[in-house]
Amino acid sequence: MITHIQGKLTEKNPTHVVIDCNGVGYMINISLHTYSQIADSEHLKLYTHLQVKEDSHTLYGFSSLAEREIFRLLISVSGVGASTARTMLSSLTPVQVREAIATSDVVLIQSIKGIGAKTAQRVILDLKDKILKIYEIDEVSVSKGNTNKNEALSALEVLGFVKKQAERVVDKIIATQPDANIETIIKQALKNL
Repeated sequence: MITHIQGKLTEKNPTHVVIDCNGVGYMINISLHTYSQIADSEHLKLYTHLQVKEDSHTLYGFSSLAEREIFRLLISVSGVGASTARTMLSSLTPVQVREAIATSDVVLIQSIKGIGAKTAQRVILDLKDKILKIYEIDEVSVSKGNTNKNEALSALEVLGFVKKQAERVVDKIIATQPDANIETIIKQALKNL
């Protein structure tokens, strides 16, 4: 199993990169999240997952071990292949995917292109207990954070801000200050909107 590849970045696209490692160029499929994490540096290290099929060997690369772990959990679900898992990690950050599963947020998972209601429910059903156990997430704290986020978004919508734009800003605030109360979230969001 190839666990990581480190070398010279020779090609960078939103869907894949090519890393030259001692004269051998490895094409590695990546998510948009990983793409956004890769600086235009010459030297690059990606954590990888090698998928072996009858007709192909495909490498998937991740900027962090956490993203690779979420990817592996997602592909363990029946009906979720590597391309669907990569789409999920391109649409949401690994933390957002993890929290959506932990809080049983079917609507958020279903909002990802190519994921229907049944697949979203299966992902939650199969992975919720694993995610809560692996990441030692307390369901109460996750739902409290979600409530703060929802209340802050509602307040910003009432003030006339576009929901998608407000949600992006609020997500960034919560990512940097997970313990922020509703008032703090709204104040920070108003500075950034």
